[in-house]
Amino acid sequence: MTVQPVRLFGDPVLRSPAVEVTTFDAELRKLVADLTDTMHDEGGAGLAAPQIGVGLRVFTYDCDEFSGHLINPTFDAVGDEDQVGPEGCLSIPGLSWDCRRHLHVVARGWDMHGEPVTIEGSQLLARCIQHETDHLDGVLFVDRLDAETRKLAMAEIRAAEWFSEREPVVKVSPHPMFGRAR
Repeated sequence: MTVQPVRLFGDPVLRSPAVEVTTFDAELRKLVADLTDTMHDEGGAGLAAPQIGVGLRVFTYDCDEFSGHLINPTFDAVGDEDQVGPEGCLSIPGLSWDCRRHLHVVARGWDMHGEPVTIEGSQLLARCIQHETDHLDGVLFVDRLDAETRKLAMAEIRAAEWFSEREPVVKVSPHPMFGRAR
């Protein structure tokens, strides 16, 4: 399909909660294909629709031996164990910090044809599911960092070559919003 530009930190779409998908049609399948192609082109482990400017609850993933997509995802933590490890984001390129996540999760949602899907797997997949679901809620992983690390992260982001103090340019997505406002 088509590789789309990834929206960077500061773009308002990354802070806006995405809306549920209600129509499982050819446009949704094109969105999943575009997300997958963009994720692979950028070398990412996951990519959420808001990261390409589409405010719908869809993400793709390719972690360890697990790959696919999930629409309208939810997840439940399994047990009380946490993991702390390096986390990065295609919307915050070239930077990563240690972030705390649940060690194991079970995710549920639908595939692009409207069939129910349940996903569970590796610790990396659990981290990816939590990270991408956060994107759909308008949350970035830097919001999950402890206060000291977040302060350092924000300083590094502001110093990053790609970061700009001016207002971000908001581009129009090629994907319809199914009658919902952008």
